[in-house]
Parts: sequence; C-alpha cells; structure tokens
Amino acid sequence: METNSKVYKRLFILVSFLIPVIVALLLYIPKGDTEDIKPWIYNLPLINAIINTLTAVLLILGVYFVKNTRVKYHKICMISSFILGALFLIFYVIYHSSAPSTKFGGEGLIRFVYFFFLISHVLLAFVVVPLVLSGIYFAVSDKIESHKKIVKFTFPVWLYVSITGVIIYFMISPYYPY
Repeated sequence: METNSKVYKRLFILVSFLIPVIVALLLYIPKGDTEDIKPWIYNLPLINAIINTLTAVLLILGVYFVKNTRVKYHKICMISSFILGALFLIFYVIYHSSAPSTKFGGEGLIRFVYFFFLISHVLLAFVVVPLVLSGIYFAVSDKIESHKKIVKFTFPVWLYVSITGVIIYFMISPYYPY
C-alpha cells in the first residue's frame, strides 16, 4: 500500500501542477478568427456558472449529510461535486482555447471588487486541486482521520471558489461580445 501512496502522491502533484500551467497557457495562445468559433462555445461560461452553483449546493449538502451521519449521501454529493469540477475544467479549457478573452468594463469601486474576486478565485482554484485530490484519496483509502483533517481546509476553499466563480460570471457577462 505504501507504493500505491507514493504513486498517487506523485500523480496528484503532477495533476496539480499541470492544470494551472494549461490554464495559464490558454490565456496566451493565439485564438483563431471569431467567425470560426462554433456558436455553442459561447454558452460554456453560463454552463460553467450553473456547474459552479450546483457544486456549491452539493458541497453544502455534503457537509450537512456527513454531520448528520448520512455518509452514503455525503459520498454521493462529494463524488458529484468532483465530477462537476472535472466537467467545469473541460468546458473551461474548450472555451478559453477557442474564444478571445473578455475585458471587464466596469469602473470605480466595482472594478476593484471584480478584480479582488477574480484574483482570489484564480489563486484559490489552483490551491483547491491538490486539496480535493488529497481528500478523495484519504476517503477512498479509508484514512478517515486524515480525510477529516484535510477537508477542514478543502471545504471552505472549494466553496469559495465555486461561489466566486458564479459572482465573476455575473459581473463579466454584460461585457461578452456576443
């Protein structure tokens, strides 16, 4: 089992490193002509906002269930949250590899608020990946005490990232060119 732990740890580190690198590269790769973009691509930010909303609800329900010793429902909520997170990432990569970046057009205090949410969201989104992977690993390997310790940090970070993702969507959506 110790060998498996090392393999999983290396895999988590690799995935936790690759995701932010890929996301960062998406911001700098040249995009094709906007006329070549399939129309359904423009629906992905809204879909991702919905995914983030559902993730936040499932995270809260998952905590509710585990605190009420309904472990089966807790697992369902957490697995569903993880799957939604994976879908979010896939849709995010598809959108940002296809569509040009949108500039936030707000001015004054709202601009500061937007960038506060955006920067904290991005930084914590990078942090949450290894936390989630570790929490899942400890749960499936039946290391419940380690799982409890890590999810005390994972839950609030993941919830914050999910909620701020929705806030950011609503703040920038008026500036989308479509």
